[in-house]
Amino acid sequence: MEHNQNLSQKDNNDNVEYVTSYDFEYIHKLATQILPFYSDISPKSELPDPKHNKRLQTLLGLLRELHPADVASVLEGLPQKERVLVWKLVAPEEDGDVLLEVSDAVRESLIETMATQELVAAVEDMDSDELADLVEDLPTHVMDEVLQTRDEEERAQFQAAVSYEDDQVGSLMDFDMISIRADVSCEVVLRYLRRFDSLPEHTDKIFVVDENDILQGVLPIRKLLISEPDDEVEKVMARNVVLFRPEDNAEEAAQAFERYDLVTAPVVDNDKKLIGRLTIAEIVDVIREESETDMLNMAGLNDEEDLFAPVWDSVKNRWVWLAVNLVTAFIASRVIDAFESTIAQIVALAALMPIVAGIGGNSGNQTITMIVRAMANAQISTSQAWLLLRKELGVALVNGVLWGSVMGLVSWWLYHNMGIGLVMVAAMTLNLLLAAVLGVAIPVVLEKMGRDPALGSSVLITAVTDSGGFLIFLGLASLMLL
Repeated sequence: MEHNQNLSQKDNNDNVEYVTSYDFEYIHKLATQILPFYSDISPKSELPDPKHNKRLQTLLGLLRELHPADVASVLEGLPQKERVLVWKLVAPEEDGDVLLEVSDAVRESLIETMATQELVAAVEDMDSDELADLVEDLPTHVMDEVLQTRDEEERAQFQAAVSYEDDQVGSLMDFDMISIRADVSCEVVLRYLRRFDSLPEHTDKIFVVDENDILQGVLPIRKLLISEPDDEVEKVMARNVVLFRPEDNAEEAAQAFERYDLVTAPVVDNDKKLIGRLTIAEIVDVIREESETDMLNMAGLNDEEDLFAPVWDSVKNRWVWLAVNLVTAFIASRVIDAFESTIAQIVALAALMPIVAGIGGNSGNQTITMIVRAMANAQISTSQAWLLLRKELGVALVNGVLWGSVMGLVSWWLYHNMGIGLVMVAAMTLNLLLAAVLGVAIPVVLEKMGRDPALGSSVLITAVTDSGGFLIFLGLASLMLL
């Protein structure tokens, strides 16, 4: 039997009752009221003395009641000066947990306020996998000092964790796990487990290995509890195991966790030797981060952004797709300019053409959102794009004829011109068909190029349907009405 458990600070706080909700506005208000009394506060200044300020005492008390995840949420929602003040009031023993919880952008700003020894104290008790999560943000000299205190096994675990890319299972695996042999009884296993003060978090199963640590199966805790004490592990363990390799894609692992309702799963090498485990805690983070990344990419944001980041940092994060949008808007303006004489003769076209462009952009965004979501959930492949395109063209044709007819009748009623009504029907139908084609094509092409299918897709689809809508509408008007 083996037990690779390393107690962390949070393991010793099982008796702490964390509040599950907090009044963020009240905390923000307190920090704002306190700040003028410490106007000279800076990243390097000393912690204010709570004894001389009742508001500061209240704020300190609230922070001590919050779970580290809630403290992280508070910090992410505060402007820089208030953030520095609140960060200095956080209990030092919770610094490491808070750093793990905050976003990458905010973590960087917090680390800048900490002295070397503060950083060392914050991360020195972390498990190897947790320390690996911070390796890109911590100064090199801090990492060197922390690793010097680790034994050979822990350093090997750390090196294993950092050797994989962020989107691989190996970067997420946890080394805090319990393994047993198959030739012992359930009673022996229970006695073995009682020797420990606490089990690794999210322990729903025990991994069964042979003398070479080759995975043989798993023993679910619920199965262990109801089995006869004399039953051997080999008799009651499950042999069909969902397992992962460290090179596997993290998003695909998250989909497997959702599909099979997993809490934990073993990670093995090519020889099926047990080297770590995945837990639902890491998987939830993967799902959340992927969802946030897709949302940001569709809006044309390259990275997660600190709400209160310096202006220049935000400009650097946003300028690329704003530039793309500016170019496409210029192209749309050139399309309109090319039909200046048509618009001059039929002024009603100027009022109606935004409708054609707008409905095309909306329809295209619906299609592209559905396709990107299906790709993220591995529900479709690029080989199925043709089937999806035919289906989306059918949807676009029905919607185009239906809503185009509605707007055609409205246009006829407003301007008493049957030709304008017919142009509206044709233009809206054609632009919706264009939006359907692009809604499928853009994410498929981006994936084939090795890019995130969500990257700037919303910006691209809107830009093309605007220019295309203007061209189709004004082109048809020139042909049919002049």
